[in-house]
Amino acid sequence: MSPLPVERAHELPTESAGLTQWLVEGLWSDQAVGILGGEPKCCKTFLALDLAVSVASGAPCLRHFPVHRPGPVLLFPAEDSLAMVRARLSGICAVAGVDFEALKVDVITAPALRLDTADDRQRLTHTVEHLQPRLLILDPLIRLHRVDENDASQIAALLSFLRQLQRQFQVAILVVHHARKDSHGSRPGQALRGSSELHGWGDSNLYLRRRGEQLTLSTEHRAAPSRDHIALQLTTSGAHAVLSLQSAATTAPGLCAEAPSPRQRVLEALAQLEAPAAVQRLRQLCGMRTATLCACLAELTAAGLVIHDARGYRLRAPLGEGVSLSRPIDPPGNGNGKRGPSFPDTPTD
Repeated sequence: MSPLPVERAHELPTESAGLTQWLVEGLWSDQAVGILGGEPKCCKTFLALDLAVSVASGAPCLRHFPVHRPGPVLLFPAEDSLAMVRARLSGICAVAGVDFEALKVDVITAPALRLDTADDRQRLTHTVEHLQPRLLILDPLIRLHRVDENDASQIAALLSFLRQLQRQFQVAILVVHHARKDSHGSRPGQALRGSSELHGWGDSNLYLRRRGEQLTLSTEHRAAPSRDHIALQLTTSGAHAVLSLQSAATTAPGLCAEAPSPRQRVLEALAQLEAPAAVQRLRQLCGMRTATLCACLAELTAAGLVIHDARGYRLRAPLGEGVSLSRPIDPPGNGNGKRGPSFPDTPTD
């Protein structure tokens, strides 16, 4: 039996070392596998189809996120009628200024696709090999199998097949999947239905959530910074319904059309609290990783904007009393004899 192929570390490829190669900048890395997740009725399919149009045409996704490597798209819509899929794709093209008839999106019209069966895996493999798509979209996961999604061994086998497909044909794969209802206390990835294998599998993941009437998008990447609370809205243009970034003028209070910085999110969360909060509570409110939150709290505490005591963290001064969400942080002493902004007298840490 022949040994596995190996290379010395210094002989590994160096091209683009340290740089994320994007398929759609900020949303999906090149040749990434991952999940587009969210609760029911959160416009997951609208976003998936917008990505399909963007990659196939080169037009920016949501009229905002640039496409770096346009190419053909292969789509399997397991829940919507083909007429509905056509209408939605046509509407997105109309708004994006894309020629619908020239759009390089191939739609799998088979009534079912079971990726837990050898025959359908082989059929999908042959289809990808024949069409060579840049992006494969499978919508939704629940219609692609009959395994137990809570059983890690069963779902891992299905995900392993998709990873193998990605590596064999250098194709990005996006799988639409449902999140649990009323899961806002969890990190978006942890709110996905089924095994945690689904969350760990993705190189790029997108999560849609509703906060009251506001629809928000969060991104998560294995090798690039993540973004949270990007405000979206479903709008109509003539007879077409499309998903778009929400303008700053119409964004709900506490949200931004562009994702607020981690520092902004921490300050806004603290401003909503009447008492000091522990890290765990702030992590839930901010929807960010513990390491990112702790780094922000340390920075804000060092700058004198936040106080930390045995009860937790709180603002030193209410927002609006000399505290800006957007200006750079000046530490209490900056090495040139000047000091940062002053605040009302309060107990020290």
